Amino acid sequence: MKATYHNYILNFKQASGTSRGVLNVKETWFIIIENNGKKGIGECGILRGLSCDDRPDYEEKLNWTCKNINLGKDTLWEMLLEFPSIQFGVEMAFLSLASKTPFLLFESDFTTGKKSILINGLVWMGNESFMKQQIEEKLAQGFKCIKLKIGAIDFQKELDLLHFIRQNFNEETIQIRVDANGAFSSNEALNKIKQLTGYKLHSIEQPIQKNNTDSMAELCKNTTIDIALDEELIGVFSIEEKEALLLKIKPQYIILKPSFVGGFRGTKEWILLAKKHKIGWWITSALESNIGLNAIAQFTYLQQNSMPQGLGTGALYTNNFECPLEVLDGKLWYNDTKKWEFDFEKFLQ
Repeated sequence: MKATYHNYILNFKQASGTSRGVLNVKETWFIIIENNGKKGIGECGILRGLSCDDRPDYEEKLNWTCKNINLGKDTLWEMLLEFPSIQFGVEMAFLSLASKTPFLLFESDFTTGKKSILINGLVWMGNESFMKQQIEEKLAQGFKCIKLKIGAIDFQKELDLLHFIRQNFNEETIQIRVDANGAFSSNEALNKIKQLTGYKLHSIEQPIQKNNTDSMAELCKNTTIDIALDEELIGVFSIEEKEALLLKIKPQYIILKPSFVGGFRGTKEWILLAKKHKIGWWITSALESNIGLNAIAQFTYLQQNSMPQGLGTGALYTNNFECPLEVLDGKLWYNDTKKWEFDFEKFLQ
């Protein structure tokens, strides 16, 4: 068995804004395992400035992982605890290698095209007219849940956008989630949440920056809108630490990105703890290519969570890999009549 790693730069079709800045490109890495003529592929997706494994020794660790691939999936997972995106890539690559085809990791009614996954439509930050245009597009595309990135433009303009939606659609028709990406200060967060309350929102993600656990616990206790932890989960490795965090903050929801929380195994640990403590959860991509998104979607379907998941990111890039995933009427489908446009030999040249 041998393994190699490969850098790949994904180019956004249009600049995508968050409260942490504007994204034009997304760097990702692929691990390819070869054994007895078969190949498997896994994606190690990091977001610069956000992933806990965005470190100077990242490529060095990828190189070490490939050289030690014979240790196997489980041993490597334990040894890569501080590199959750590599844990995910290795886990995915081994599943890919063992599968009938490299991209069919978890067979189900989803991969045969019988069932779909309900997803939210993502509205990126930008000026008011750009955000309004995106909202109108998502509603026209049949999404029943939309997620707005907030915290970068004038707050009153963001309230006006929410008013625009609610003028036309009530909460039974369209569910609205907002994601502040930690943009609010601890002092202003509760007041801003109260101002948002009249718009009948489903939830607000990460209203304040991570590692302010006392303030976040206080917010979750007093909030008028359900709070979902996202960035807060990054860099929390052991089951004991995970449970301690949930018990202290007591969030209404947690959001799980396999690239950030240690792949499928790490995601399952969070799900078990969330169920134990009656905390809601859903899964989202972390802007992976279609290779990573495909693996996450297949895994997500098996978890049988009826809430809208955050998996509608496949059309963001100009140089993504064509695949069977497609979005129709606010749902993610696996159209097995569409083929993967990925050539291992060409990619490895």
